[in-house]
Amino acid sequence: MTLYVDPPDWPGHGRMWSHLVSDVSYDELHAFAARLSLPRRAFDGDHYDLPANRYADAVAAGAVEVGSRDVVRLLRESGLRRPKGPRPRRG
Repeated sequence: MTLYVDPPDWPGHGRMWSHLVSDVSYDELHAFAARLSLPRRAFDGDHYDLPANRYADAVAAGAVEVGSRDVVRLLRESGLRRPKGPRPRRG
């Protein structure tokens, strides 16, 4: 199982964020996120938004550090990339 995380370079809500992705399945991604105790609301269609203060936790748990462009490439090549646009409402 390999998960990937990009650097926390994305601003939002007064914090910096990373993206946590799988190149195999969403099930793998959700299981890894659960091990990190990430809330399901952090799942954004094809990745988890990971706050900068949790970046080291993801790497320590086995996530591979990659660049932001690599995250998009991995998602596209795996067929897991979801197009941008209106997202279904949660809950």
